[in-house]
This record gives sequence, C-alpha cells and structure tokens, in this order.
Amino acid sequence: MAHRRVSFLCLSMLVFLISTWLLAQEKTGEKMGTEGRWEGNVVRTNPEKSTLTVRDFNSNVERTIHYDGATRWVSQVHGSKKVNEIDASQVKDNDRVIARGIWDNGVLYATLISKRLSHSQ
Repeated sequence: MAHRRVSFLCLSMLVFLISTWLLAQEKTGEKMGTEGRWEGNVVRTNPEKSTLTVRDFNSNVERTIHYDGATRWVSQVHGSKKVNEIDASQVKDNDRVIARGIWDNGVLYATLISKRLSHSQ
C-alpha cells in the first residue's frame, strides 16, 4: 500500500513539473515557430548582423531580434492612430520598440518593428 502511495506521489509530481514547464513556454511565446511579440528598450543595434538586442521593461530579460529586408519599420506616438513609415537606421540604442514576428529558439525574427515615440517627439 505504501509503495502505491509513493508511486502515485512521484507520478503526480512529474505531471505537475511537465505541465508547469509547458505553461511557462506558452506564456513566453517562445515555442519554436510561434508568432510572438517582444517589447522593451533597445540595448544594442548591430546593422551588420541585422539584429537588435531589446531588454524587457519588467524583467530586464534581453532578447535578440533579427530583421531583414522584408521587416516593416514604423514609428508611432503612444495612443495615436497615425503610423509613420521609417527605416532601420532611425532606431537607436535606448529607443522603446515593439517587435512582432516568429520565435525560433529564443530569437524573434521580426516582421514588424514599431518605434514608440513620446508625445513630445
């Protein structure tokens, strides 16, 4: 009887750990090939490699954002409906951005990068 309880307890813990891990993967949106979004401040730009390193506001976690010639670049004042077309050279370190694209092994391949402007810009 005790052996069955220990087995049940171990199995329950295993199921709990696997489900927790799967839930964490869903929340970060980093399952391979899934659509995703990353928002934060640009820490580094690397035009030679076509990458931005963006740090999340809340967690200080950094992610690499890859872009290419098909990536759409826009800027927008928070709360405004007006969207301005820009190019990659207009995004600098410390700019706030929202990137949308496809996650692949913790890297976001961007289809859209939106530079967020303050009301004073």
